[in-house]
Order: sequence, then structure tokens, then C-alpha cells
Amino acid sequence: MEDIKTYDIAIIGAGPAGLTAGLYAARAGLKPVIFERLSPGGQLAQTEHLENYPGYNANTSGFDLSMIIADQAFSFGASVISEEVTSVEDMGAVKVIRTPFGTYWAKSVVIATGARPKKLGLPLEEELTGKGVSYCATCDGNFFRGKDVAVIGGGDTAAADAIYLSRICRKVYLVHRRDTLRATPIYHDRLREIENLEFVWDSVVTSLVETDGRISGVQVANLKTSEQRELPVSAIFIAVGMAPNSENFASLVPLSPQGYVMTGDGTSTATPGVFVAGDVRTTPLRQVVTAVADGALAAQAAAEYLDELADIEAETL
Repeated sequence: MEDIKTYDIAIIGAGPAGLTAGLYAARAGLKPVIFERLSPGGQLAQTEHLENYPGYNANTSGFDLSMIIADQAFSFGASVISEEVTSVEDMGAVKVIRTPFGTYWAKSVVIATGARPKKLGLPLEEELTGKGVSYCATCDGNFFRGKDVAVIGGGDTAAADAIYLSRICRKVYLVHRRDTLRATPIYHDRLREIENLEFVWDSVVTSLVETDGRISGVQVANLKTSEQRELPVSAIFIAVGMAPNSENFASLVPLSPQGYVMTGDGTSTATPGVFVAGDVRTTPLRQVVTAVADGALAAQAAAEYLDELADIEAETL
């Protein structure tokens, strides 16, 4: 391996977990590299305002915080490779990281690939994505300023999306399959005070209505009464949960039935030298604050692993 550059830590994903892992690893004097196929930030970069991250108020955007963390990590020596990791092979003391453009080597790996929005699985959903179907209200909401839109979901993301869209859209329908939201209670009173918001309780979207290649409405069905209704909207914003980005690591680490990377008490996986941080792992809470904590813990665990590895190598010389 003397002729091959081997990184101390390969961090897969540049969301808050991956960036923090890179920051802590670099500050520890290690050689971390962060793989990210898109720009840094992950889901955080798409967050309009931060209200529950300590030290930041509602005037701080997720994008701004993402850039701050990225600048910190890179200023201490973390490097970035703008490629998507398609697989990681465990070769014992060395892990082989493959992308569509090359092969890389690292002594340890931190999986921090996060999660992606779940889809409704309806006909036309793929074809109309970007044409009225969206999974990011803060990214696409401004395209529908002054129009009628619908938000699908009942958690924190759906509630925050509905609040944001109510400020720029004429009317917002909030469609949820139950008669109460799963969102944090603080959102409930805010939503009830919005005059241009209509709750569509106990209902699911059954089909998308398309006109001239764009969304023109959605059909919804009430689960209790079976009543059918069409909502005339120019866009729908889907916020029905997340799915972990773990498919490329199924042969490397154990996954839960839901696809999350399984861990014990900390960020270590069952594969020596492979760690996990952020939304992609099994955890009771998925927030920015837990992601950055995971990143710090994963970097520390990787550093301890590298020390143990160095001791073993020294004993064999």
C-alpha cells in the first residue's frame, strides 16, 4: 500500500454529521476526506429557519449554518471529493471506497449519508416532480407564490412547510391521514392561527391531477367516510417521512428492517473501523443537534480505533 494514498478517515456525506466528523478529525491531526456528490449541508442546507438549534434563532438559515460548519472543517485541513460513493469494501485494516470515477483507500470510514424524503408512490409522481410535485417547500415554494398549494403530512416538517407556504401562497391545504398532527405541540397553535390554511383531516392523496404536463389538483379520500374530494392546487409539497440513504452499504454493515445502519450504544457498527453518524443510523431522535453530536462521537471513535490499529501494526514489526 506504500504507493497508494490512504486517508485516515473517509467520511461519506457532507451534512451536519459528516462535516462535524471532518472538523473533529482534522482538529485531532488526522487526514480526513469527505465524499459528497452535491454541495455541503444535506437537508440542513434546505432548512429555512432554525428554531431548536442552541445558540441560533429564527433568523438563521440552515444554509448559513451549513457553510459555517463546512468552512470550519476545511480550514482545519479536511478535504473534499465531489463524488458519490457507490460501495465500500472491508479489507480489514484498509477500507476500499469506490465511486463512479475512482477508487480510494482509508483506514476507517464514517457513514453520514443522511436520509431522503419518502414518496407517496402514486402514478405520475415521478413525471410531475419539478412540475408541481416537490419534497422541499423552502426550495420550490417561491415558484408558487400567490397560488393554492397542498402540504401532505403531519409531522414537524409538514407543519413548518405549511407555515412557510402560508406566507407566500394564497391558500394552503394541510392533508393528514389522522385527525391530529404528529408535529411538536408548539406548531399546533401557530397553524390554527393561519387564516389561509385549511386542514384536511383523516385523508390521503389517492391520485394526482395533471393538466398540460403540470399539477392542477389532487384527489383525496377521507379514510373514515370514504368521501372523495379534489383539491385544486398548483403544487403539492410531500412531507411524509424519510428513508435512509444506506442501500450502498448493505453488504458492509447490518441494517435495520427500515434500512437504518444499526449501532450499539455509540456510533460504532458491527464492522471494525466503520462508524455511522446522523439520520442514516438507528437513533430515537433525528435533529441537527443530534447529527453534529454523532459526527463528533464518530470522529472520536475512529481516532481511538486508529490508535489501536497503530499499536497492533507496531507489535507485528
